[in-house]
Amino acid sequence: MLTELSIRDFAIIDEVSVTFKEGLTVLTGETGAGKSIIIDAIQLLSGGRGSVEYVRHGTKRAEIEGLFTVEDHHMVIDVAQEFGVEIGEDRMIVLHRSITHQGKSICRINGKLVTLGILKEFGRVLIDIHSQHETQSLMEPERHIELLDMFAGEALYQAKRDYHRVFDHYQTLVKRYRELSENEQEMAQRLDLLDFQLKELQSADLEPQEDEKLAEERNKLANFEKLFQSVQDAYHALYGEQKGLDWISHALSALETSNDVDAELSEMTEELSNYYYLMEEMTFKLSQRMEALEFDPDRLNEIEGRLNEINRLKKKYGQSVEEILEYAAKIEEEIDEIKNKDSHLSKLHHQIEESGKDAFLDAKHLHDIRTSASDRLAQHIHEELKDLYLDKAEFDVHITHKEGKQDQDPEWEGSRVKLTPSGFDHIRFLISTNPGEPLKELHKVASGGETSRIMLALKRIFSKHQGVTSVIFDEVDTGVSGRVAQAIAEKIYGIAEGSQVLCISHLPQVASMADTHLRIEKDVTENHTSTHVVELSSEEKTDEISRMITGAELTDTTREHAKELLQLAAKHKA
Repeated sequence: MLTELSIRDFAIIDEVSVTFKEGLTVLTGETGAGKSIIIDAIQLLSGGRGSVEYVRHGTKRAEIEGLFTVEDHHMVIDVAQEFGVEIGEDRMIVLHRSITHQGKSICRINGKLVTLGILKEFGRVLIDIHSQHETQSLMEPERHIELLDMFAGEALYQAKRDYHRVFDHYQTLVKRYRELSENEQEMAQRLDLLDFQLKELQSADLEPQEDEKLAEERNKLANFEKLFQSVQDAYHALYGEQKGLDWISHALSALETSNDVDAELSEMTEELSNYYYLMEEMTFKLSQRMEALEFDPDRLNEIEGRLNEINRLKKKYGQSVEEILEYAAKIEEEIDEIKNKDSHLSKLHHQIEESGKDAFLDAKHLHDIRTSASDRLAQHIHEELKDLYLDKAEFDVHITHKEGKQDQDPEWEGSRVKLTPSGFDHIRFLISTNPGEPLKELHKVASGGETSRIMLALKRIFSKHQGVTSVIFDEVDTGVSGRVAQAIAEKIYGIAEGSQVLCISHLPQVASMADTHLRIEKDVTENHTSTHVVELSSEEKTDEISRMITGAELTDTTREHAKELLQLAAKHKA
């Protein structure tokens, strides 16, 4: 959940620190007080697009910081591992975003400087913001397959992982077939290029690890004098009169005169004898090494020339000799494919058919899981809509397949289907809100109030599957009143039972459901405007809801009405 939020020099906010709690937190206040500005700040914190317009006039930068706490199994842990962000045992995550007056954006996660893209990845799994605009986004047909898959759960994700392995292989074969089927002129040009490259590589006659061996030999020749001096000094220190080996021999002779007197001394004599013969062998090796060392300037020039040639080839064909040799083998295979194109195309066509069958079977498995899940989803949606006084509404998950091309894509039920990374299904959520009307796509429903209720029904179901830490609603209850407003309030509270929910609302019914009620206040002096956040006490909460009911002066009647709403809310929670 979002535990702490700190905002400084952002829009009309000087400095605000807000502590958020579990459950439903409702933010209310007069229009223009800065409620949506706080949501804008959270949106920026989750990777939203920034602007210099957010920097408070007369300051150098706007800063936003949020502290989140998560459970051990939360998906953000995997995201953190992927991007190398450390999360301690306390499972706390601090997101930081600042925007300078010059438009530069700086992002940090747990103190580590990150890109905006990485911040967005963290925000995606920590915060879920729904505004009137986001409501439309949720209803876009392109997202429906993602939502259905989310509802289907682990069985579908496992099936999708299996499908991706087969589909990727299928795509590779199709791509190769397409490349090999290009027009003759392009293939002839490609063949000329490959022939030239292969001849160049074959004439180089490279050997595995040749560059490493030559570099080592060059290093020895370049440092010949130093190397020879080292070996010579070591040899003369060991061999000769009054040298190391001679003194070890004297020590051995001295011990041998008494080793029959002391058993321990006898062992020491034997040990020293072994050392002597080892040192004698080392002296012999040093002598051989001195004789073998020879400085050859011609060989050094030859190595330099060969290394230059290898480095030239590296710039064109690979970072190492091994990569160059692998590239040579690859283009040799491609040359063979082009020269024997017809036979290779026939072979590829057969492989594509076989791979396509395997991919289709896995895609069909995805289709079956989605079909089963769609029936359950439709039933759940109907139940949620009924609670929101849309009991006459009809909801359907419409599943069709994407049409493929003849002789290229797999065949199913008499027609070709196009395989995509998500299978061959095309998913659309359809709804009819009034009896007798045909089913339409969600984004085509007319009423704003209906749109809000449909979105809440979807959110009520999908929030438990998304696993986000905080769900934020920004005036999604616009355009509703009466018993529908009460139903929406209860539905938002229901979402808060499984997630932390922050909600900006003008509805007294929603405010009465709040576990925590925050009022946003704006202070205006001569040349200064600032925003403050105040947590309301029980009595202040009653007064605030009264104002929301009347929009004018408080009266005993409105206070009684507010108290009644709070009592009904408490009863519903219980």
